[in-house]
Amino acid sequence: MNAVEIEEAISLLAEQPFNPVEFPYAFLEAFGNKATTIKRLRTGNNNKSDIDGGVLQRNNIHIGVCKDGAVLETLNHLRESSATSKAKAKFILATDGKEFQAEEINSGETVACEYQNFHEHFGFFLSLAGISTVKQIRDDAFDIKATGRLNKLYIELLRNNPDWATEERRHDMNHFLARLIFCFFAEDTGIFSGIKPFVGTIQQMSAPDASDTHEVMSEIFRAMDTKHDDRKSKNIRSWAINFPYVNGELFSGSTECPKFTKIARSYLLNIGRLDWKKINPDIFGSMIQAVADEGERSALGMHYTSVPNILKVLNPLFLDDLRLQLEEAGDNVRKLLNLRKRMARIRVFDPACGSGNFLVIAYKQLREIEAEINKRRGEVDRPTEIPLTNFRGIELRDFSCEIARLALIIAEYQCDVLYRGQKLAIAEFLPLSKENWITCGNALQVEWLSICPPTGTGVVLYSNDLFSSLLDQSEIDFENEGGETYICGNPPYLGRKYQSDEQKSELKAIFNGRVKDALSLDYVSGWFMKAADFMKYTEADAAFVSTNSICQGIQVAALWPTIFRENVYISFAYQSFKWSNLASYNAGVTVSIIGLTKKNRLRYLFSIGDNGDIISKEVQNINAYLVAAPNLFVLKKNQVPDDRTPMQFGNHPYYANDLMLRPGEARNLISRIPEIAKYIRPLYGSKELISCSPRSCIWITNETLASAERHPEIQNRIKAVRLARQGKTKDEQAQKLTDTPYRFRDQYEARKSLFVIPIVSSENREYLPIGAVTAEAVVHNKAFAMYDAPLWNMALIASRLHWVWIGTVCVRMRTDFSYSNTLGWNTFPVPTLTAKNKKDLTTCAEEILIARERHFPATIAELYDPVNMPEDLLHAHERNDEVLERIYIGRRFKNDTERLEKLFDLYTQIATKSKVS
Repeated sequence: MNAVEIEEAISLLAEQPFNPVEFPYAFLEAFGNKATTIKRLRTGNNNKSDIDGGVLQRNNIHIGVCKDGAVLETLNHLRESSATSKAKAKFILATDGKEFQAEEINSGETVACEYQNFHEHFGFFLSLAGISTVKQIRDDAFDIKATGRLNKLYIELLRNNPDWATEERRHDMNHFLARLIFCFFAEDTGIFSGIKPFVGTIQQMSAPDASDTHEVMSEIFRAMDTKHDDRKSKNIRSWAINFPYVNGELFSGSTECPKFTKIARSYLLNIGRLDWKKINPDIFGSMIQAVADEGERSALGMHYTSVPNILKVLNPLFLDDLRLQLEEAGDNVRKLLNLRKRMARIRVFDPACGSGNFLVIAYKQLREIEAEINKRRGEVDRPTEIPLTNFRGIELRDFSCEIARLALIIAEYQCDVLYRGQKLAIAEFLPLSKENWITCGNALQVEWLSICPPTGTGVVLYSNDLFSSLLDQSEIDFENEGGETYICGNPPYLGRKYQSDEQKSELKAIFNGRVKDALSLDYVSGWFMKAADFMKYTEADAAFVSTNSICQGIQVAALWPTIFRENVYISFAYQSFKWSNLASYNAGVTVSIIGLTKKNRLRYLFSIGDNGDIISKEVQNINAYLVAAPNLFVLKKNQVPDDRTPMQFGNHPYYANDLMLRPGEARNLISRIPEIAKYIRPLYGSKELISCSPRSCIWITNETLASAERHPEIQNRIKAVRLARQGKTKDEQAQKLTDTPYRFRDQYEARKSLFVIPIVSSENREYLPIGAVTAEAVVHNKAFAMYDAPLWNMALIASRLHWVWIGTVCVRMRTDFSYSNTLGWNTFPVPTLTAKNKKDLTTCAEEILIARERHFPATIAELYDPVNMPEDLLHAHERNDEVLERIYIGRRFKNDTERLEKLFDLYTQIATKSKVS
């Protein structure tokens, strides 16, 4: 179940008469527990509660239903219960049907309310459904409630109005939804006078069978598009005549509404009973977008970017500087005035604005600072000097544009109420301005300078046909001489494999030959390049959320030299972290945040600590790998630069699938024909090494071919390989290999020892997996191999230093490491090792292998589980790290950041020495 479905189930439970026996089970069922789970709890098999009438679900919650007035006492019993502790319950909950109290055990956070209102706190318990959440969503549960209700109405209307669901009319349906949201908000916040005038009028004036609901609603919309002086001549109905004139292009054009069913009318009235004062424009736009987007509706309630994450972009981009200036101004009225004037000219521009989250947060933060200035200057009633038109965006989807503007309008009104009082806010709110500052278009095709020109009033607007037609430039005064522009946002990422032909051509046009292979870049790189180009002409800084892949692997050398050539530098950066949505099963993508500037300003590197704290460090320079080091680029090397053993891909079968055997298949073959065993060898790829479950392969050399072909089973497999290769008529190499169908394309073998290094492995392990396997084994091309390498090579690969290097300079697949021999191993900076160094490292590698052997038959996956790694193996690795790191700097490194800085410093030295020689 998602959050919206849970909210609905909990709300239904709260509306039903309280049943003390059934409540615990109904509560658990509302959070997605299956009927079989509930049945086991009912029968007592899984219910280990030690209080009368209690229900205890292991690892989740201990619920106690009690007699009247005993809620607090019962909650204390639950807290002190040994069963609660033993079952590792996350929550305790007590209720008597009148009062409701709960506590999250680890944090000590509590909920206390009347029973009938407990549904308002459903977000507190979302982890019961496996949904990780953030405090903001728990505090603003209204947004999920409203979104769920709107979704049901939206689907019912589309079902009854199939023509409104067509591509041609989807815009009309979405515009209708925007109008509804505004009306719900306006009638609960005093913008419409009276008590629920919008919903009340529909309920009173439309028939219970809903046959004319659309007509009543249409008349209300027509009234809000008609000035009061014109209403008589336009024959506005008497019951609609008192609605205020809103317009602002929100109610202009057709006022046609979809036809309602009785169910849809009921949904509408139910939505109207919600308290829309609680709407949170920070996130509401994203959630409403999910209602209107069929592709996103299945994940309704999960599309939420937290305010703290957005502030990771906005704070170092410009908000921290404003707050510092505010602090330095103190109560100096002149300095405060200068700061206020500066803020009035700040433009925030999101060229991938979606439903406006970044713009809304930026606006609210600026209003908060402005309010403090006005307070210190004794001007609390002063109208804001921060215009909404300074918050501009480009968005591809027309409905997102509409919701973004609506979210900003709501944010402006809420700020006015908060800082100036409701009376002044209402007096200045209507009619809405028809200015349109959110552009519907493709941000990689639109000229950004036409949206945010450096000076003057010349602005070319691209109409989205939602709030307005194309405006004459003279209609909007965008004069902003000398103002600052801050570009920000979370553009679409899209790796090259997922880009459409049109998107690839967009990147090609943007880079225009400046990058050798623009098609190797992630789609988000187009925003970085356009920001750098924009900064040539105007005073601007930029910061985007991006996949961390543009700061790893081959993309670094492709993208960043081009940006740096424009005299644009990285001003701040957040190193990799998860940009998460609401659900634990939608944990988000691993991203970085990268700020760009042309100014000579302080530079900061940020990282997220294990406890979630933000760690900040002032540095001299941030390179394209987001490391405090010079601007250098790690390029592939075809050879190791020292006496390390080369690492190479394993043997490519090249359509020799019939020479590869599953474990059971190999055993059966050998049991039937024992003499075939000498032609069968273990076969390792990445997966086989990590799971310690090698497949097998038939391994025939020129010398053994004649004897092997005496066996019909082998003969048949050789024929099958020949046919497979012959079938690949367009593959020249396959055709050449038809002469050797008894073997893989490659036949690399070890004499004494063999290391296998997986190409792809989980980032969750503290160390890169490397395995020592029997010398007769065959390595598949899905892994790297080191043949007859001395053990000290293993010590290097198994180190934390190497883990950090690979995680920085190599490409990743999703969040997993994707190893590269030419980009990772051959470039890994290693000081000159003495004979003693190598001997010490050999001992460390031996200790790691011995520790692994103690836990036979545990797999690599089991041994390197980040939670359950055996102590002796961990100590062996720590000893290896200590020995190696003392070779580098004479002591252990403090953290991974220090490791990276040293590695890049050493890489620079080696590269410089190589150029000189």
